[in-house]
Amino acid sequence: MLSLENVGLMLNVGEQKIRILDDVNVNFEKGKMYAITGPNGSGKSSVARVIMGIFQQTSGQVRYLGEDISDLSVTERARSGFGYAFQHPARFKGLKVKDLIEVALKHGDLSDCKCLRNIGLCPEDYLERTLDNSLSGGEIKRIEIATLLAQNPKVRIFDEPEAGIDLWSFEQLIDVIGTSHDEDKITVIISHQEKILNMVDEIILVVDGGIQLQGSCDEIWPRIRDSATCACKQNCKKEGEIYADCPR
Repeated sequence: MLSLENVGLMLNVGEQKIRILDDVNVNFEKGKMYAITGPNGSGKSSVARVIMGIFQQTSGQVRYLGEDISDLSVTERARSGFGYAFQHPARFKGLKVKDLIEVALKHGDLSDCKCLRNIGLCPEDYLERTLDNSLSGGEIKRIEIATLLAQNPKVRIFDEPEAGIDLWSFEQLIDVIGTSHDEDKITVIISHQEKILNMVDEIILVVDGGIQLQGSCDEIWPRIRDSATCACKQNCKKEGEIYADCPR
């Protein structure tokens, strides 16, 4: 249904061009949930941003429903049913939460606003608030995820939904992302979190700009877990996660 075929990506970094992705081939099937994981800087978010059209691949194709959408803009892909929740959402001075939700709902009814309630925010407390620095990073993150849920796209991409979220809210977000997925959607989650890796149908491991492994959770997660070693040899809250996340 959705595929990246021989995708390469070069980005300008200062005066240099850096290869970010190299010959990426991956397929996403309708009705499945996917986790993209790997070391920091491996190209996980770049894969997702090529899918969304935020980054324009320098080689290869992106295909959706049998059509080449490589040249479609972010806006055109959003209209085609793509949605993206950023790891670090933007803040919009002067724009209220209700304005963002109304756009996602295509000016629908805000009287119940389940999308906010489902991620643990009371609409009565948040709809009139401004999307500025008065909101914490965790609140902004949850509002963006609520906006994506309200938009209800066919292809949903969540870039590290756990970033900046407290443990209680994280458990709730996992639940709402899982329960809102259905057989008509493709859900892609970029994450290192074991609980997310264990809830998806397939795990895609990205290393050095390429797909190193792809397969079922039962097949791939043990291989990632068993190969992850901690160089500092100390127990910490990060124990058991991919080594690239070690705070030391």
